Amino acid sequence: MTDDQLSLSTAAARNLATTTKSVPQMQEITSRHLLRVLPWVQAIGGVYRVNRRLTYAVGDGRVTFTSTGSEVRVIPGELAELPALRGFDDQEALAALAGRFVQREVRPGETIVEAGGPRDLVVLIAHGKVRKLAPGAYDNETVLGVLADGDYLGEQVLVGVDGQWDYTAKAVTACTVLTLSAQALAEVRGLSQALHERLENAADGDGDGHAQNAHGEAAIALAAGHVGEARLPGTFVDYELAPRQYELSVAQTILRVHSRVADLYNEPMNQTEQQLRLTIEALRERQEDELVNNREFGLLHNADLKQRVHTRSGPPTPDDMDELLAKVWKDPGVLLAHPRAIAAFARECNARGLYPSNVEYSGQSVPAWRGVPVLPCNKIPVSDKGVTSIMAMRLGEANQGVIGLHRTGLPDEYQPGLSVRFMGVNDQAVISYLVTTYYSAAVLVPDALGILESVEVG
Repeated sequence: MTDDQLSLSTAAARNLATTTKSVPQMQEITSRHLLRVLPWVQAIGGVYRVNRRLTYAVGDGRVTFTSTGSEVRVIPGELAELPALRGFDDQEALAALAGRFVQREVRPGETIVEAGGPRDLVVLIAHGKVRKLAPGAYDNETVLGVLADGDYLGEQVLVGVDGQWDYTAKAVTACTVLTLSAQALAEVRGLSQALHERLENAADGDGDGHAQNAHGEAAIALAAGHVGEARLPGTFVDYELAPRQYELSVAQTILRVHSRVADLYNEPMNQTEQQLRLTIEALRERQEDELVNNREFGLLHNADLKQRVHTRSGPPTPDDMDELLAKVWKDPGVLLAHPRAIAAFARECNARGLYPSNVEYSGQSVPAWRGVPVLPCNKIPVSDKGVTSIMAMRLGEANQGVIGLHRTGLPDEYQPGLSVRFMGVNDQAVISYLVTTYYSAAVLVPDALGILESVEVG
């Protein structure tokens, strides 16, 4: 038996009280560092054209394969990614060449080619990771680089360059490679006159006869160190005839709010305003995801193949981060990584007894490596096997870096580059608003963006 109640209960009193409420919360909202660090440039007319010096193709692509069960074959047309076959389109000859490649399974730690051995194989890496090793200057072993899916070795064999391997290629993981012997190549050359002539021409020079600098750009003739009345060279700077144009992409949605809700339930907070706030947050999250992952302009897909490096073992080590920064050594502005990749890098630093210092960036203290801020970006994907990438960028038009593209001054602009347009009220008293933002990203020169691939975060 309970005592009689002597006063009003708190449950009943609560019906007369004014509760204190938060605005609607949303777990999807992130820091969106990429949108903050990108310098945004106006794209008048919805298009931004990147003009560059004329660059000659040098055949630095990656080869693609098909697999049926455990059998792996190279796609014949993909052999045109090799420097000596760049632009060669005789499909019959390429198919005959592809058919002569032999599949080989390599165990971790096994040597694929050895320094000092005869260079008589073209090796295509279909799957796995391979480390290039060479004797160092002081009797130690030097890692020249790491190769992975789609890379190749011994392409000099195609143009008949004899000699010895000047490095050892050793498998870091289990690998599947395809090899073409010099003897098999000679047999295919004997069957195809077009292939024979193409490889002969490639062996005679650089393939196009044009003077180039180290970056493949048309050379500018200069004279220096001369005395007297030496004849000076004449020159001009040639431009690409078909420069790339970036068109602004769009993210849109239609926000619907019932007029009864907008009229009657606006205290203590405006319902339409809160609906719009959360919709814009979701739109900005999608915008950042597209800037990272879109196949047309996303940064992960638009990094030059020469600007991609692989981790030496798996987890992101200080050595890997140094190699990444070496790809964007001209005034690197920022490193972007998935939070799990940042945690994996911190573990590697801890294991080595290294404790990177923080730097101040946009008013807050953030982790850094070699003085370059390391910012989290959860839009960089992590595969189901725990593999991701880390990006390094130089920023801004003045630095020939990476820039964001947008268009401001839109009709009914609500935020810079984002408009909210009233679409009317339907016969069910539902108010509609069209929410739109336009955006893209451009890499002004290839060395403005570097990617560290095969980063294990497990």
